[in-house]
Amino acid sequence: MSESAAPTLSELLRTFRTRTGLTQAALAEKAGLSEQAISVLERGTRTRPRTDTVRALTTALALTPAEADQFLSVARGKSKERPPATKTDPSAELPQTPWQLPPSAPDFTGRSAQVDAILSALRDPIGTGATTVGLVAVTGMGGIGKTTLAVHAAHKLADNYPDGHLYLNLRGYGPGSPMTASDAQRHLLRSLGSDARSVPDNVDEAAALLRSRLAGRRVLLLLDNAADVAQILPLLPGSAGSAAIVTSRGSMVHLPGARQILLDALSHSESVELLAEVIGQARVAAEPEATQFLAICSGRLPLAIRLIGGRLATRPGWPIQHFVDLLQDEERRLDSLGSDETGVRASIASSVRFLEESDRDLDRQAATALPLLTIPDGSDLLTPVAAALLEVPLRRASAIVERLVDLNLLESVSPSSYRFHDLIRAYGREVAEQTLTAAERDAALVRILHFYTELGWVAHRFTHPTSPRLALATVPTSAHVPSLRDREQALRWIDAEQRNLMDRVRQARHSPLADSVLLPELALALFGYLESRRRWQEMRELHTDAVRLAQGHGRPETAAWLQHDSAIPDAENGAIDRAIDPILAALEMFRALDAPSGQARCCSSLAYLLGTEGRIEEALEYGEAALALSRTIQDQTLEGVSLTAVGGLYDRLGDFERADRAFADAISLAQAANDTRAVFKRYLNAAFTHLQVERYQDAVPLALNSLAIVQRTGDSTFQGESRHLLAIAYAAIGDYAEGARQIEAGLLVARASQDAEREGRLYLELARINAARGDHAAADQQLNTALTLLRNAPEVYRSYARELLDKLHRGEINKYEFAAYSI
Repeated sequence: MSESAAPTLSELLRTFRTRTGLTQAALAEKAGLSEQAISVLERGTRTRPRTDTVRALTTALALTPAEADQFLSVARGKSKERPPATKTDPSAELPQTPWQLPPSAPDFTGRSAQVDAILSALRDPIGTGATTVGLVAVTGMGGIGKTTLAVHAAHKLADNYPDGHLYLNLRGYGPGSPMTASDAQRHLLRSLGSDARSVPDNVDEAAALLRSRLAGRRVLLLLDNAADVAQILPLLPGSAGSAAIVTSRGSMVHLPGARQILLDALSHSESVELLAEVIGQARVAAEPEATQFLAICSGRLPLAIRLIGGRLATRPGWPIQHFVDLLQDEERRLDSLGSDETGVRASIASSVRFLEESDRDLDRQAATALPLLTIPDGSDLLTPVAAALLEVPLRRASAIVERLVDLNLLESVSPSSYRFHDLIRAYGREVAEQTLTAAERDAALVRILHFYTELGWVAHRFTHPTSPRLALATVPTSAHVPSLRDREQALRWIDAEQRNLMDRVRQARHSPLADSVLLPELALALFGYLESRRRWQEMRELHTDAVRLAQGHGRPETAAWLQHDSAIPDAENGAIDRAIDPILAALEMFRALDAPSGQARCCSSLAYLLGTEGRIEEALEYGEAALALSRTIQDQTLEGVSLTAVGGLYDRLGDFERADRAFADAISLAQAANDTRAVFKRYLNAAFTHLQVERYQDAVPLALNSLAIVQRTGDSTFQGESRHLLAIAYAAIGDYAEGARQIEAGLLVARASQDAEREGRLYLELARINAARGDHAAADQQLNTALTLLRNAPEVYRSYARELLDKLHRGEINKYEFAAYSI
């Protein structure tokens, strides 16, 4: 090992092993590891072993405390002798190796032949002559233990795949729709270090990117609960080295090259052994005949055995025979415990009956709650959502769901987040259909929509506190929506729940609630969230049919705002011509209502859209109308928006004096209202319009002001915008060095906030600057990087990047020119 550099993990391990005189095989045996695990560590193929592996090696090598500390530090990448990674060190930006396998079941029992079959197929991914991807398909009925087996085997294979382990539940058999191939690809690529927003929408292109990311790496994928072969194929590696285990209830016989494992029930002895693991060997030994009976009644299904065992484990004073007597009672017996869905349903029912017949009020509440909690679609169930469904306080809802977890009727995913096994959810929904009227089931979904609508209004008040939409809120406040302290917390909360929210809206639309007045109000309430997070696809979906519903329920002003907002996705994605007519229709709706606030907003929107289309005189008429209306109703927020729009139009007409006066007045209004976000946006908009009319020197101080404001607030999204604008302004006046410096600062912010679109647009700008100063090689590389990052961005940016690349290759770029695309 060199004295001038810190030793690597492979160097340390080889030195310590050689000192002890152990071969790799001998060290592996002594440490309880595989010989291949030692080999990959010494070769440097794997540099971040698990902590338990490091501890086993430390003991086997008899390291001194100092040596053990050094070994652990290097293994964790924290060597005191190496300089820490900095932001300019490329290695600091490499994604961490994913280790996503769920914990292996501590009571895993039997299945030795199946485990051996999986290990045999996947243990040596780069063995002699290996040319194909290792692939195993585990199939069988629900509750048979497919996932448990796959996870157990995957942990045994962990050391053979040192570059990571990915786990993904594909939701093939569960409420709602299976996960799409595109969603699954985004999840896997994000886990491998890609930004989800840079993943292609096209499934074939995303599959190629995923194969590229896995090429040359040894990664194990566990693709759980697949719907069919078509869902799996776009997710598989393309070359030897990586492998996949797939589980599904459906047949996977058409999955090319897969080792097929059809999972059947446990053997009788394995069933008894598993029951002993759950309730304790002493109880099984004390009542062997009763135990044998329970093993038979369980149908030898792991889910049923664990559920029955869980009941006994929670009642250590119960003799096993007492439970047997309950099952022998005709009215209490599980109706069937065969190896089909009926058997599983009966096993679940036995645990629910235990709750129903308990002396504790909480248990009886939990039994009653189960069918209600299974009604909504969505992968996860949050405690506040459960509280809204059950119409109980948050603390009581938490106690109820935790009680269900105690009896294995609900899985705890993370604090306050839970998930039903799909069979238990199916059971709960059957009970709901049998015990609740259709009106009661619909009422449960109404409570869900009410919860999300109220949550949307809370976020809306943080993001747009002066929005006229807020006056249209009708849902009363409740104690179920969490207390949110600020804008960012509210947005993050909805971020985490957004997928479940959309699943449940779709569920409502396919139910008798399809005509509910809550659907249009929910769309309106979520405007603040959707606009702040630029979720144009979700905005478009939520607005589908919303205008008609609002009108049908006598909510004309809500309908008018929804009509206006329905144009935003097109406007933001560059389809300006498609956005104009919906805004014109909204303007007529507001005029019919004599609603000047809505008219002013429509006019200011039209001023922007028509100005972008080059229809300046027409745009100015709408801008002046918006300004007059906002002053009539004394709405200073709308007045400021209108002044900003008018200022931009005067700039384009060359009337700079009137433009500057309009911008100054707009900024003063925002400052007087202490609206920091509005002050920033108005400085930014003024600077941008100055750039469009070649007022480059005038743009710089305005852009600097916008940056100073957002630096004080710490908003990363707005910092990226300000840095971008400053870069354009400096480059336009010929200061390429300062322009490039602003881009680099903006890139750091964009990466930190995982804003792929902003990062791509900044790379576009940097390419233009480098091309102008003659560094065509750097510009070429940056344009290709931008194209990758902008895969899911509006087409206008991708087209512009391709156009620049063509011009660069033809040698047509020799100076910097301002490009009139959105900042």
